[in-house]
Amino acid sequence: MTPQELVLNTIAALFVDYDAEAAKELLAHDYIQHNVAVPTGADPILGFIPALKDSGIAVTTHRVINEGDLVVLHNTYDNAQLFGANAFVAFDVFRVENGKVAEHWDNLQIPVTETASGRSMTDGPTEVTDLDKTAENKALVQAFVADVLHGAAPEKITDYISTETYHQHNPMVADGLEGLGAALQEMAEAGQDMRYSDTPIVVAEGNFVFTASEGVLGDTPTAFFDLFRVEDGKIVEHWDTMSGIPDEMPHDNGKF
Repeated sequence: MTPQELVLNTIAALFVDYDAEAAKELLAHDYIQHNVAVPTGADPILGFIPALKDSGIAVTTHRVINEGDLVVLHNTYDNAQLFGANAFVAFDVFRVENGKVAEHWDNLQIPVTETASGRSMTDGPTEVTDLDKTAENKALVQAFVADVLHGAAPEKITDYISTETYHQHNPMVADGLEGLGAALQEMAEAGQDMRYSDTPIVVAEGNFVFTASEGVLGDTPTAFFDLFRVEDGKIVEHWDTMSGIPDEMPHDNGKF
């Protein structure tokens, strides 16, 4: 199986078929977990499958991005009370090694239905295109993250984001550069400055580039998982999830 097939089969075994035997064959025994509420290893997940089945949890995968041994899923989880809410929008990142799913990172956010842009947190284009531009688009987003999100040269934002089309799926931000600027100003005035400090994961496939970053929102350590769509050399669309990073987790692997 390809990494993408392996990951999608694992998601089906866990959240659709509730098949512990199938999941056991797909997960590495020493599976490394970064979810902030789940212990590390395959056994805790396998033991949780009966509760998942009883809960009626349902997963919808909106987008899949695959580069090398990393696979990113843009998911919605419904009937997700076991996770702490009725529903979550999530980015799940999996690393594949030796034909097994070996590591998992995620970031979950309760969906907001009334958004500043009128767009949902998951709608918009899903098709991966422009495979020949993967490296170019990845470099563009990495430069944007360094210059704008990490603050090296924020004045260069128009080098990266289209001034004509910028569709926004963050529920608090309106479309366009004007919407982004207004939201950032409001956050700053409310004492909720958003600052990125490190971006350890970048995954690109064609027109989509995903980044997972650590930083702070106000004074709260926060994980920022962002998905960008690139068209004609500019960022034209953005999805994200944000979640606080707790001090204590049931493992020593950290959020990243």
